[in-house]
Amino acid sequence: MITAQFAAIWVAWLLAGGSPGPATMGIAGTAMAAGRMSALAFALGILAGSASWGIAAALGLSAIMLANAWIFEMIRYAGALYLGWLAFKALRRAMSPKGTAMGTPFSGSARVLFMKGAAIHLTNPKAILSWGSIYAIVAPVDATPAMLFGYFALLYTGSILIFIGYALLFSSAKVVRAYARAQRWFDVAFAGFFGFASFKILTARLQ
Repeated sequence: MITAQFAAIWVAWLLAGGSPGPATMGIAGTAMAAGRMSALAFALGILAGSASWGIAAALGLSAIMLANAWIFEMIRYAGALYLGWLAFKALRRAMSPKGTAMGTPFSGSARVLFMKGAAIHLTNPKAILSWGSIYAIVAPVDATPAMLFGYFALLYTGSILIFIGYALLFSSAKVVRAYARAQRWFDVAFAGFFGFASFKILTARLQ
């Protein structure tokens, strides 16, 4: 199940999760304004929302793949186009003279922050599209539910690293200053990885 291609896709998954968006910027803003524990509570809520979409996508795609291979291919290429769109957005940010703001901080008790994080990810179209696309890209047409949930475990581990990592890192003033200085290069790297992954998927031969 773990191949060189999957390892490359896993790296792309990490980059997609770490690229600026409602979840990552919310965690970063909360970490800088309210501290590490608040950011961790918010990040755990986002992870709960991510798990909900990941499991739902695994259950739904397993049935689709077994019944209709052509639908699998449509989802697969939709994922490639989505990666291309992410590449375009990252390149546009890199070329912007103003850069990207670090996001709006969230406040409240640990329970409130958890619920806010879950709500943001459950209502974010990027989340369900990301999960559906990644399954369609990495899994074979005859993938079983057990295989899809194996992919879920590996991909969700990446999500944990990203979201918890943001909560820990952006509660450090030194990390925030370093990221601000290198943000343009991060966006260039995002654009390159997303663009390459999209190209490989679009040019791959159909089974």
